[in-house]
Amino acid sequence: MDVRNCRSCGRLFNYLSGPPICQVCRAALEDKFQQVKSYLRENPDSSIQAVSDDNDVSVAQIRQWVREERLTFSPDSPIGIECEGCGKTIKTGRFCEECRNKVKNELDSVAGKKIATVVKEPKPHTKDRMRFLDK
Repeated sequence: MDVRNCRSCGRLFNYLSGPPICQVCRAALEDKFQQVKSYLRENPDSSIQAVSDDNDVSVAQIRQWVREERLTFSPDSPIGIECEGCGKTIKTGRFCEECRNKVKNELDSVAGKKIATVVKEPKPHTKDRMRFLDK
């Protein structure tokens, strides 16, 4: 059993997976997410700082939700975050379309090479006799 202190409130809790926060703080964070989501529906052209100030949520948390693709900026919005690969402005996720395709192609090529080298023909059995382990 993995017992940790909550990063938000400091209480002890049984850690299973994900961010190291307790269930109470996780529920409160989810409530904040729903509040921000509703706010963005009503005010689609708001800046990240305005959303942060009006909903009492940190800018870093809003950026994390955008990186996780839980939130997205409208296509006509001038606001965005930077692609982790090239720095281009994107509306959601971690990578722009070009960087995403580049990473996908690299992974496909590596996976194809490993599969080809792992597959081997089984050796034919030349001796068909019974073997005993305790002799």
